[in-house]
Amino acid sequence: MVDSYGSSTRTVKAVSSQAVPGQPVMATPVPVSAYHLSGDEDAGLDTYGRSSNPTWRQLESALAQLEGATDALVFGSGMAAISAVLRTLAKPGSVLVVPADGYYQVRAYATEYLASQGITVRLASCHEMLEQAEHADVVLAETPANPSLDVVDLHKLGMVCRRRGARLVVDNTTATPLAQQPLSFGADLVVASATKALSGHSDLLSGYVAGSQPDVMAAIARERLLSGAVLGAFDTWLVLRSLGSAGLRFERQCVNAQAVATMLASHPTVRSVRYPGLPSDPSHPVASTQMTRFGGLVSAELDDTAAAHRLVERSELLVAATSFGGIHTSVDRRARWGDDVKDGFVRISAGIEDTDDLVADIERALSDPGR
Repeated sequence: MVDSYGSSTRTVKAVSSQAVPGQPVMATPVPVSAYHLSGDEDAGLDTYGRSSNPTWRQLESALAQLEGATDALVFGSGMAAISAVLRTLAKPGSVLVVPADGYYQVRAYATEYLASQGITVRLASCHEMLEQAEHADVVLAETPANPSLDVVDLHKLGMVCRRRGARLVVDNTTATPLAQQPLSFGADLVVASATKALSGHSDLLSGYVAGSQPDVMAAIARERLLSGAVLGAFDTWLVLRSLGSAGLRFERQCVNAQAVATMLASHPTVRSVRYPGLPSDPSHPVASTQMTRFGGLVSAELDDTAAAHRLVERSELLVAATSFGGIHTSVDRRARWGDDVKDGFVRISAGIEDTDDLVADIERALSDPGR
């Protein structure tokens, strides 16, 4: 009978495997699923790719474990995760506080969309977050903030929100769960972009939400289903592939960032440096109480736009890129995106190069005008 099939039928049959509801079709790294329906019409598991996926569940279990949560939900990007949380928690008539010095698209989403839905949006810097939380129903904090690298005292903020009865959401993208556990300081939810250090190869977009309150997580899962802000199955597997080496990569990134920040702090061409791991940094006292590592980002102010461009041009190792957390050290001049910083302000994302090589390369690029 098989010999009588046409070419297309034969090739489809050749790659088919036994249909087991709730399991990937092929027992390979490729996380595809044909979503075979079970005979039990009430089962509801993996009936459609927008509602559930066995590879999602594996990744979500891993992310929940890393964040110290009971549950996690993956999304197609960090912004998809954040916007789903804000749509779920912030209702018309409520007061929402978002970072004034954090990721700019969060501010844009809150002011351009949520405010038009009858939500009062208040912008607060890291230093203003505690005061603004006293009048909020939902607080979104980003710490360390991107790109200023200021730090919010999560223990104090958590106490304010609990006393107020406000929901506290913490963007943990910069720190990652390998350096900071916001839920242990009283946060209701953690949101993050897994595009960055957790996936670490600059080849995908992904985000997630983690928490331990079943009703809240169920509401966010419903929002994901209805909005369709889902993560593709193959990208899900790519994040899973990357998590196994995330600890090693992040450890090297933190070591490199510390070394680069230390060098920059004493370099005559650098006007200022921010890194929570520097004892002289204003955020160091708070960061030391809530972070086990200080992350892979360093912010520095050079003379002007031209100086920022020269840094990359003269370097053998630096690349210009606006994302961060990858294996290559990258530089981003943040003023080009509208951040409220000086023209020569750069955010350096430390990669996994050998520390001595990286420090020497950046120092040469800053010091040698003839290169």
